[in-house]
Amino acid sequence: MYGVKFVSQIWLDIMGVLDDRFKRRLASLALLSYQRCVFNKPLLCVNFFSLVLLLAGVQNFAYGVIHGNGKDKYYSISSFSYLERDYLERTDSDSLREILPAQETITSPSRSCISDTLPQSSARRRLKLLKKPVVLLISADGFRFGYGWKVPMPNLERLRSSGCECIPGMSPVYPTLTFPNHYSIATGLYPAWHGIIANKFRDPKNGEKFKPGVIDPKWWLGEPIWETVVKNGLVAATVFWPGSDVSKGAWNCSLPLCYSYNSSMPYEERIDAVLKFFDLPDEDMPSFISLYLEEPDHTGHYFGPDDPHIDAAITFVDQMLGKVLDGLDERGIFEDVSIIFVSDHGMVGTCDTKSLYFEDFRPWLNISAEWADTLTPIFSLWPPDELDVVEVYQRLATALSSGMVENAEFLEVYLKEDLPSRLLYSSSERVQPIIGIVAEGYTLELNRTVNKKCGGAHGYDNALLSMRATFIAHGPQFGRGQKLPNFNNVEIYNLIASILGIEGAPNNGSSSFAETILLPEVSTISFIRD
Repeated sequence: MYGVKFVSQIWLDIMGVLDDRFKRRLASLALLSYQRCVFNKPLLCVNFFSLVLLLAGVQNFAYGVIHGNGKDKYYSISSFSYLERDYLERTDSDSLREILPAQETITSPSRSCISDTLPQSSARRRLKLLKKPVVLLISADGFRFGYGWKVPMPNLERLRSSGCECIPGMSPVYPTLTFPNHYSIATGLYPAWHGIIANKFRDPKNGEKFKPGVIDPKWWLGEPIWETVVKNGLVAATVFWPGSDVSKGAWNCSLPLCYSYNSSMPYEERIDAVLKFFDLPDEDMPSFISLYLEEPDHTGHYFGPDDPHIDAAITFVDQMLGKVLDGLDERGIFEDVSIIFVSDHGMVGTCDTKSLYFEDFRPWLNISAEWADTLTPIFSLWPPDELDVVEVYQRLATALSSGMVENAEFLEVYLKEDLPSRLLYSSSERVQPIIGIVAEGYTLELNRTVNKKCGGAHGYDNALLSMRATFIAHGPQFGRGQKLPNFNNVEIYNLIASILGIEGAPNNGSSSFAETILLPEVSTISFIRD
């Protein structure tokens, strides 16, 4: 590593005298190459990417990639979006902006940035047995991007090779928690707009509490895809999905088309329920079906993403996916069904040596557990009415800068209105007035008496690669072996609506996104121009 640093510095000195246009071209080539090879040969590709960026004189990029996460740099190889944004601020390369759009804006990949992966004659395929398009949306909770390469996964590979995949992973919304992200996938809205801002929170007006299992429609804003499908005169069915058991608008959750969440229902029974929908007559068959699986999230929390138990958990998910694919194959409709396999967020390892403790803040502020709606890794605070919010924030900031709080550099505290705009989180009145963002892999605890073990967590900054989710899609409108650039999960709502040929509700996704992903009806695909 020291040799790499020495050689790198020599190259930086040489590149300092070269033309900026040449350096931009070289870095642009590196980013394109990275996008296409990163998970074929991960370590080799990352090191190549780092070297080329060094050659191009982008020192802060290469430092983060080569050295990884540390106290000197908040971003690392697991923070590729930071690299994208930082470089885009330094270049006037329009082609690069088109290929890697900035995370802060609601964008979609251009047709040109994916078309080079498709043969020019590619066009959507005709249905063979089904009379209408059908979308099966499957979520494996916490199936972090990259899990698909940890162990042999023949069924996921079958889906991947016959369809398309988002490389390097689909971006979740912030906070990277289960309920906000599943409902963003379902509605195309960011949490500040659909109202589910966390897994648990309080209504600031009356103090009422939201938690998993609450199905009062007043909490669930926006229009989820199952409601949109029904409004358009089609049939929808759900075998679990956060928010699907909420009856609102045109949607009434009742058997046999809607299963209220039951965590004890075996995966095999859930899959049997899904497959039975495909045995219905054409006019009764749902056009949209959802299936939710809790793994590998549960295992990831307990053991962390790098433990052998995760290998077993994702192998089990692959086996369950195989039951779905085999069931469709037996019915002769595997090629007809649009299967979208997603996860809601990623997972990162945590351990007791990477914690902050509220007891360290006591000289400045005695924080009660009742103040916090969520504690870690997103810290959301409702100070009592008798305390001034700004004063509480200032005391927290003073404590963090005092040098007396252990690991203080790994917590950033904001007034709600000062949150980074790229998070798109502060617009809701439900969001707490003080928000703390804990650094990747760190946790926030009340005191040191907590018996904490090493495990896994999510909820961190959605720009981190460790938080990115899996997106693999197969069907007559998806290209075979197609690689998609990074996009945000709010785009999935419009994608499903487009496949079904229905009009969606207003949302935060891009109206043109589906056009960039789905195959055209006729061959109109063009290649990237130099």
